[in-house]
Amino acid sequence: MTRPGRKRREAAAAPARAPRREESRRPDSRREAKPTGDAVAGKNSVVEALRAKIPAKELLIAERTEVDEKIAESLRLAKNQNLAVKEVPRATIDGVTGTTTHQGIALVIKPFNYTDFDQMLANSKKEDGPGLIIGMDGVTDPHNLGAIVRSAAAFGADGVVIPERRNASMTGSAWKASAGAAARMPISQVTNLVRSIEDAKKAGYFVVGLAADGDEELPNFSLAEESVYVIVGSEGKGLSRLAREKCDLVLSIPMNSEVESLNASVATAIVMHWIAAKRAK
Repeated sequence: MTRPGRKRREAAAAPARAPRREESRRPDSRREAKPTGDAVAGKNSVVEALRAKIPAKELLIAERTEVDEKIAESLRLAKNQNLAVKEVPRATIDGVTGTTTHQGIALVIKPFNYTDFDQMLANSKKEDGPGLIIGMDGVTDPHNLGAIVRSAAAFGADGVVIPERRNASMTGSAWKASAGAAARMPISQVTNLVRSIEDAKKAGYFVVGLAADGDEELPNFSLAEESVYVIVGSEGKGLSRLAREKCDLVLSIPMNSEVESLNASVATAIVMHWIAAKRAK
């Protein structure tokens, strides 16, 4: 049997529990720390996103965050853009951004308003001259996506197409890389890229893939003055087998033999510039 005095001594040696009210508060913070969508994190990134007027829902500031110059500018810009500003537990921003290195600030981005692909095709046919649509086949870098959108806007493309899976989407990073071009360029997100290729062919488009081992080199491109749906492959693997099989033509860019390949966004920009120059003549 255990003596009563021993029980009292064991209880005294046991570590003290935190107050019950603290235990209930902490789980609440964890429940709040759930991703709410795309977000830009960090003082510099948030300020740059606000300056670029990336469509946003709200600005989150962690409790007890020191208001320095960057935070103050973010608050001012958010106020000018009529954005909600919320002071929340740090754990909430951890969950929204997926990182703990957010410096106590995050900008929650609105979901991108994609254009229906059929509508994109219909709109392209209303314009004078041949159409130009750019499709991506596994471009996973959001900066490449944004740069391609920017080039597409610069060279008069009718739209950009991205697959839902295994491809970057129009996140805050992609929007920022587009330098605002995403606001005026129709972008469609499709469930099946190969089906979009087939639909484009039915609408009178020729489908042209970009690859280092193409059927034609760019200076000899024979379809520049036709309506074309240009497909650019992933940064590492290039065109997928199914997409390549559906192409009417695979185009390559002649390069110095010492260079293996070009960045996806650079290669796409070169082709779009060449097509635009050819059509201008």
